[in-house]
Amino acid sequence: MTEGAALSETAVAPDVPTAAAIRLRGATLSFGERTLWRDLDLTVAPGEFIAVLGPNGSGKTSLLRVLLGSLGLSSGEAQVAGRQAGLGNPGIGYVPQQKTIDAGVQLRGVDLVGLGVDGHRWGLGWLTRRERARKVAEAVAAVGAQAYAHAPLESMSGGEQQRLRVAQALVGDPSVLLCDEPLLSLDLANQRLVAELVDKRRREHDTAVLFVTHEINPILPLVDRVLYLVDGEFRIGTPAEVMTSATLSELYRTEVEVLRVRDRLVVVGTGDDMDALGGTA
Repeated sequence: MTEGAALSETAVAPDVPTAAAIRLRGATLSFGERTLWRDLDLTVAPGEFIAVLGPNGSGKTSLLRVLLGSLGLSSGEAQVAGRQAGLGNPGIGYVPQQKTIDAGVQLRGVDLVGLGVDGHRWGLGWLTRRERARKVAEAVAAVGAQAYAHAPLESMSGGEQQRLRVAQALVGDPSVLLCDEPLLSLDLANQRLVAELVDKRRREHDTAVLFVTHEINPILPLVDRVLYLVDGEFRIGTPAEVMTSATLSELYRTEVEVLRVRDRLVVVGTGDDMDALGGTA
């Protein structure tokens, strides 16, 4: 199924500039006989916020790996931040999942953020230490983490650590932000905080966002479109178009009901796929 066969003309972002932030054409990713997705066409405009949803194993993280250049397509093409997808693209910022910091790891918050400065080159390169420190300080300030940025990571809460991972992704002034389950293991307050930081960046700097998540509710007010992946199939459209009982039932090939409860979406269905969604989308 191609983007043109998605739910409506909103599957292609309206008035997309020639220099799209992300462009996938005929993108297919297979491992042996298993195809994660086939003939995926997607154009993401600068400043657009796309949520990538679907059960475990549907190829959400693999899509980010393709754009990061660490995984090649089986067929088709991928362009991101003005280049063919490949390693070391300085136009990309990457926010990973929340991870546990091992006790005894001598890494401060500013050290973590600083890795984002050096991530596309060895050493300091053309950057002086003063320039590097300035970039790190600006990124830390952009996420409001000045009060604890010089503390060891192991002493911080999960929300504080994840805020600094957002700073690390922003320190290179990216035009595209790829977020891989950045809300995982965070409480509701910190989920909202991280989502709002990402949204603030895209609104103030016209940064395109591809946001992989199992939980759409914390980002529902922020999302322009949804890419939903299931069993090699996909749908692209606005949340109102994709997050419906009819659309998800078609994708999952079983009866699925989408309920709106106090401005939250609740997905009710059967089978392991629904369990992977945690009962919500």
